[in-house]
Amino acid sequence: MENQIFELQYAMDTFYFLVCGALVMWMAAGFSMLEAGLVRAKNTTEILTKNIALFGVSCTMYLICGYALMYGGTFFLSGIAGGDDLVASALAAKAEEGFDGGSVYSDASDFFFQVVFVATAMSIVSGAVAERMKLWAFLAFAVVMTGVIYPMEGSWTWGGNAVFGLYTLGDLGFSDFAGSGIVHMAGASAALAGVILLGARRGKYASDGSARAIPGANLPLATLGTFILWMGWFGFNGGSVLKLADVANSNAVAMVFLNTNAAAAGGLLAAMVTARLLFGKADLTMILNGALAGLVAITAEPSTPTALQATLFGAIGGVLVVFSIIALDKIKIDDPVGAISVHGTCGLLGLLLVPITNSDSTFFGQIIGAATIFAWVFGASFLVWIALKAVMGLRVTEEEEDKGVDISECGLEAYPEFTK
Repeated sequence: MENQIFELQYAMDTFYFLVCGALVMWMAAGFSMLEAGLVRAKNTTEILTKNIALFGVSCTMYLICGYALMYGGTFFLSGIAGGDDLVASALAAKAEEGFDGGSVYSDASDFFFQVVFVATAMSIVSGAVAERMKLWAFLAFAVVMTGVIYPMEGSWTWGGNAVFGLYTLGDLGFSDFAGSGIVHMAGASAALAGVILLGARRGKYASDGSARAIPGANLPLATLGTFILWMGWFGFNGGSVLKLADVANSNAVAMVFLNTNAAAAGGLLAAMVTARLLFGKADLTMILNGALAGLVAITAEPSTPTALQATLFGAIGGVLVVFSIIALDKIKIDDPVGAISVHGTCGLLGLLLVPITNSDSTFFGQIIGAATIFAWVFGASFLVWIALKAVMGLRVTEEEEDKGVDISECGLEAYPEFTK
């Protein structure tokens, strides 16, 4: 009877992991639609190509070496068993450790869940460098980011390894439930390094230094992308509970879903009100980024706050993202979709909010963890971007940028019937 209970729990937890992974994979569609909506029509095909290509690169590089670097084991996932071997290894582990209600799921499902997180981190970069970066330079960076930079940072956080053998973040009180820092701030740090070296889009800043608005081509598409991301986030945060098949964890999953949704709503409303007060209008792009800011802010700890606290945390993110976007524009950090503000600024916010409701974490640990993630990802990314700039160049020519990178980089237009 005990074995039957174990096998049922194993099946349910594995299935839950796979479904949540599929929801997170669907976030790739959300990033694609959001970014395609916020760039100009002449750059749509290229941004879509980046998003689907980076997903392929992420999955392949994480399989080849990323997962092994992050969690130990063998390259090419050769240590993951299948078929009867999988059942035997699960039952052997159960016999050795005893059935105590711990997390039980297949290694293959764990890899699938983790690999879509890698792709999410890389998706953040694509929007920030949109409209002026060479496609192949971006994909070359994706190889290093998903195969080495992200897995190394992940090994110090979720992997539990010491940072270059010096200190363990977990022992310092660092906690990041689903990746406000580990995934989102990491992606934003890599994006920031690229944007600094890449420079702003032509015409973005006037001669007096003031920022000019460059509207996106398709706000309905951007709104759809935001809703897709919002839905996928339930898998992102909910799956990070790691299991479902008992009463306590089922309740935890429900609370995570509730808080994730509450934070998104709070961020949306706060950004809308902030935009109205600052600009006199309900700016849709700020509203969309406000919802995403709330989601990023709650990702570091969606299980311990009350629903009201989650709403307030999301609202703080919604206000912060508006001011962050304005501030980056003032210092001429050109981010067409606001990715650095949403995922970087609000990712840091999410980490700093954790100790308010989670007594196992400390502000000191959160600050050290955030500094470690940023220093490694930004520094390593900066070096990779410099190397790519020297070898193949990062930026398209002025003529290609003026005409749009769809034709020069992809040979296709997204809307051929509506453009000359």
